[in-house]
Amino acid sequence: MRRRLNWLSLHGVIRGASAIGMRHGEPQARMLADPKVRADPVAFYEELRTRGTVVRSRIGYIAVGYDAAFDVLRSDDFTVITFGGRLPKPLRRLEQRTRDARLHPLRPPSLLAVEPPDHTRYRKTVSAVFTRRAVTTLQERVRETAEALLDGLETRADGGPGGTIDIVREYCAQLPVAIISEILGVQDADRPKVLELGELAAPCLDIGLRWQEYLQVEQGLAEFSVWLRAHIQELRRGNGDDLMSRLIRTSQDGQYLTDLELEATAGLVLAAGFETTVNLLGNGIRLLLDHPDQLTILRQRPELWPNAVEEILRYDSPVQLSARVARVQTDIAGKPVRRGQAIVAYLAAANRDPAVFADPHRFDVTRPNANKHLSFSGGRHFCLGAALARSEGEVGLRTLFERFPEIGSAGAGERRPTRVLRGWTSLPVTLGRPAARTTG
Repeated sequence: MRRRLNWLSLHGVIRGASAIGMRHGEPQARMLADPKVRADPVAFYEELRTRGTVVRSRIGYIAVGYDAAFDVLRSDDFTVITFGGRLPKPLRRLEQRTRDARLHPLRPPSLLAVEPPDHTRYRKTVSAVFTRRAVTTLQERVRETAEALLDGLETRADGGPGGTIDIVREYCAQLPVAIISEILGVQDADRPKVLELGELAAPCLDIGLRWQEYLQVEQGLAEFSVWLRAHIQELRRGNGDDLMSRLIRTSQDGQYLTDLELEATAGLVLAAGFETTVNLLGNGIRLLLDHPDQLTILRQRPELWPNAVEEILRYDSPVQLSARVARVQTDIAGKPVRRGQAIVAYLAAANRDPAVFADPHRFDVTRPNANKHLSFSGGRHFCLGAALARSEGEVGLRTLFERFPEIGSAGAGERRPTRVLRGWTSLPVTLGRPAARTTG
């Protein structure tokens, strides 16, 4: 009963209210509940854009224009929203009473859910470990891992080379899990567990989940918390060189991260580093297969691969939106925003703003300002792992298409049911013959 009440307070009532609001055309209700919006969010972006750069809804605003979304992300007038923190008071109290004491990437002490001074201390501590040198080392591991995975695909596809495989399951998910495991100091034998937990918890950023989705997320978060607590204690007993072990030994002004703060940081690495990178790779593969002219350009001009990743991030954003709440009375794009009012920075819509990106609905790997996208958020909450994600995208995609030049689509695939994150659950492809190996 406790769990059912928690679902009702956090998701059930919102589902019901969204269904009603959707019938009246309420924008945020449609974002949550309209299957047409999930299937084709681009049409929804453009529908909203006809109403202005900032659109009013019953419960707040939606920043659709690039400049408006950028300002929301960077302004000190806005603060992050914790998961469930915007529920009406009676529902919020019920949710808090029925909540299990476990970590969530949108609840403190996660970096995504805190502001200065805690955010400053956490970020400085993590940044002291997640240095440019450390990222460079991880980038080398990305290349090694991608090559090893593709070596396996040459013989695993339908039992032989050139067969049909689900590229998301066999490659897109495997690459980031290997890198996350490197960061967290996870042994090879435990990597399948990290993959399983990452997939179970993937919808945890969404509200309005169905009962069965909620149970799946709760199971994933609970199992991850138990596993992670034991894993951190094991790392404390050793003297490892992985980034998590270094983070345990690193202090900021004499203060070390507590076990709870370490668990929250590790949980964020899984939540932010797994699903978003899986989606970046899957979205990129599908876009390049659907736009063979752009793939031809990359084969002729391989120096454009980094820019192609930026264009993928812009064109089909793995993270669709980010929410904030006004800390003070302020305004955005001339619209007055009251203290305590919520506003959604619609990142994916901002990334298609024609005022910033010429012909924004055209996928163009040569686009000169592709890297202006907001897919990594902005301001003090700009993604700490952006450089690594870009590397995984560039190396993961380039290595795949160079190894298998005949790769082609083998079906429609299946989109993830999530709203905040956008990607593919499955994407069948035929690999074709691998490229001939050169010998030195």
